[in-house]
Amino acid sequence: MLLTRILTAIIGIPFICVCTYYGGNLFYVMMFAVSTLCVKEYLSISKKYNPHATISLIISVILFMLMWFFKNFSLNKMGIYAVLIMLVFFGIELFNGHPNLCINRISSSFLGAFFIPLTMIYMAYIRDLDKGMEFTFFIFIIVWCLDTAAYAFGKFFGRHKLLKNVSPQKTVEGAVAGTIFGIFVAIICRSMFMSKFLTLKNSIALGTVIILISQFSDLAESLIKRDSDVKDSGKIMPGHGGVFDRFDSYMFMAPVVYYILEFLR
Repeated sequence: MLLTRILTAIIGIPFICVCTYYGGNLFYVMMFAVSTLCVKEYLSISKKYNPHATISLIISVILFMLMWFFKNFSLNKMGIYAVLIMLVFFGIELFNGHPNLCINRISSSFLGAFFIPLTMIYMAYIRDLDKGMEFTFFIFIIVWCLDTAAYAFGKFFGRHKLLKNVSPQKTVEGAVAGTIFGIFVAIICRSMFMSKFLTLKNSIALGTVIILISQFSDLAESLIKRDSDVKDSGKIMPGHGGVFDRFDSYMFMAPVVYYILEFLR
C-alpha cells in the first residue's frame, strides 16, 4: 500500500507543481477538475440520501465557473448563490409529489452543489494573490508532509485511536507526529523561499492553522464516508482512494487561509 501511494504521488505531485508554478487559468482548470471530481465522488458515496445528483453536479460546475470569472461579485454576494441553489432544490421537491425525506435530498444535494465547489475555489483565489505561488506551494507542501508523517508514524507507532468511530485508521500518535513535522516543514519552507515577506513567527502561526484545519477537514470527509459506510470516496488514485480523499484537507482550510492572507496584506 505504501509503495502504491508513493508511485501515485510521483506522478501526481509534479503535475500539481507545474500547475501551481504557472498559475492563472492552468491552475484554475486543475482546481476545476478537482472540484468536479470531488462533487461527483461525494454524490456517489451519499447516494443513500438520494441527492439530485445530476442537477447538483451541473450546478457545482456552473458555480465554480461563476466564482472564477466573477470573483469580486462572488465574494461579496455568495449568499445570492446559496439562495438560488436552495430555490432550485426546494422547487424540485415541491413538485415531485414525494415530500418524505425531502430534507435529506435537499441538504445532501446542496452540500455537493454549493459547499464543495465553494471551498475548492479558494485554492485558486490563494494562487491569484500577490505571492500566491509561494503561499500555494507552502500549503501543498505542508499538507503533503503532514499526511505522509501522520500516515507513516501512525501505521508503525500508533496505539491510541484519534476518533475510532469516524476514522478507524487515524491515531493520536500520527496526528501529533504530523503536526510537529508539519510545523518543522513550515519553518523550512519559509527559510527556503518565503523569508523576504513572511516572518518566522507568522510562518509558524500560518503553518499551524493549515495543519490543524486540514486535519479537521480530513476528519470531516471521513465522517461523510462513515455515514455512507465506505472506506474510500473512489478508486481513481491507486493507494490514495478518490480525488475527494486527497483534497478533503482543503475544504475548510483553504477559505480560512485565504482570509488570513487577505488580513495580513
